[in-house]
Amino acid sequence: MLSLYLLRHGETEFSRGDRFCGDIDAPLTAVGALMGHKFADAYGDLPWRAIITSTRRRTQATAQPLAERTGHRIMREPRLDEMFFGNWQGLTKREAALRDPYRYGRWRQDPTVGAPGGESAFEVSVRAIAAIDDIRARYETGNVLVVSHKTVLRLVFCRLMNIELNRYRECVDWPTGAVSVLELGPCHAAARCIADQSHLVPRLPPETGRDLVGEQDAGWGQLDVDFVDDQPAGGDGALDFEITTDDRIDTMTGAMSGAVDPAGGA
Repeated sequence: MLSLYLLRHGETEFSRGDRFCGDIDAPLTAVGALMGHKFADAYGDLPWRAIITSTRRRTQATAQPLAERTGHRIMREPRLDEMFFGNWQGLTKREAALRDPYRYGRWRQDPTVGAPGGESAFEVSVRAIAAIDDIRARYETGNVLVVSHKTVLRLVFCRLMNIELNRYRECVDWPTGAVSVLELGPCHAAARCIADQSHLVPRLPPETGRDLVGEQDAGWGQLDVDFVDDQPAGGDGALDFEITTDDRIDTMTGAMSGAVDPAGGA
């Protein structure tokens, strides 16, 4: 039996700001870096067979603490990279919906429709599940860590658990730093835990709002908080959208300030 640990990377300024990051190579925030260390603290004593990440530094930096603790080399797999969001890269969900409401609505409902100039959920699922199949063929037993991105992980989860792809946003929420564990046999898969965050407490607070788009989530707050607003950050109705700006991120290039890359850009 293969125990597949599916870990979403730690917080970035894009996930914190609920922006489509896609193939923008965003670094972790300080909180995101701490998430990687917390995972290593909780799971570092397991007998790991492999650590596999996407090619993006946010996944590699999340896996680095465990790699250093266990002595495993991080293997990078481009098929686990996040969905490419095309013309929506760097935008918030509200900005994307206002820019192209018809395409946004179709994208929300149909996994074969991608953002303008971007990938569809179906296309991402094909490449991602091919990577997982190769991992299953190479490691039939033991513990393997895969660090990837929210869209990719939820699509992989749906494919392995035989859930329709058009339900990938609703079947499981997947906050930054959360892990799901699937037990994979030759012909079946069983979920042992789903989007678990218990390794992040007590030092990290819960997220402040639910991800209504399904690709990013509202970010983690400061490390010491007394109150958490668990109401949704915004609705999906047409009247609820508003243009938002963030002077820390250039939505065309992805350039930002204030983030850190604990992996040194590796």
